Amino acid sequence: MSVLFAILFYLATAILVLGLAARTRKYLNTPAPLKIPTTPAPTTRSGVAFRMLKELTIFESLFKSNKWIWLFGWLFHMGMLLVLLRHLRYFTEPVWWWVELIQPFGKYASLMMLAGLGGLLLRRIVVDRVRYISAPSDYLMLLLIIAIGATGALMTFVTNADIVTLKDYLLGLMVFDIRTMPTDPILVVHLSLVILLMAIFPISKLLHAPGIFFSPTRNQVDNPRERRHVAAWAIKLESSESK
Repeated sequence: MSVLFAILFYLATAILVLGLAARTRKYLNTPAPLKIPTTPAPTTRSGVAFRMLKELTIFESLFKSNKWIWLFGWLFHMGMLLVLLRHLRYFTEPVWWWVELIQPFGKYASLMMLAGLGGLLLRRIVVDRVRYISAPSDYLMLLLIIAIGATGALMTFVTNADIVTLKDYLLGLMVFDIRTMPTDPILVVHLSLVILLMAIFPISKLLHAPGIFFSPTRNQVDNPRERRHVAAWAIKLESSESK
């Protein structure tokens, strides 16, 4: 099992990294021929950066749109962030001081994450207009992340997984040294679901995570009167035609 999961982790990591790189390259090469920032929009690059920061931290546009969705979405994303940062203790030796500092908060952040996910799932089931546009993949992605969070919470609050052996196994994988993996049933399920999520991430709707940085409605400066907007591909076309 130790060898099998090592192979699966390496494959999933390769798919995740290469898939995200390919998607990012596609986003970079996608033309944005129109000036379409969502107004009121900032008129300077520093203003755009500040607006993006607010989108990433407090979900400003979602807060203005729907308070309930904002609440569930913010609980999920912030809870997941704390949980992921808490997991850094398994990949560092010695553990960084700030990772040790957030351990108590990250422990209960899993409950915060599950509460947000539960609200988002309930919204897709109860709200008619959302249910109408929801595809099976939307439900499956929510259920997958809920299962990951639930199994993680079970190991934190109910069962006692062999964390010492798990950390030794993960540190070994980082240097291509396959060591003994703990075989606690819930841990095995948890890791299997994480591997599945890593593998399908580059082809899922979860790509809104890197995609927000490439959204012209968010990353464009609102200065169409001061400066003419010409897409990069149009500039190349004009230069080739002039030759």
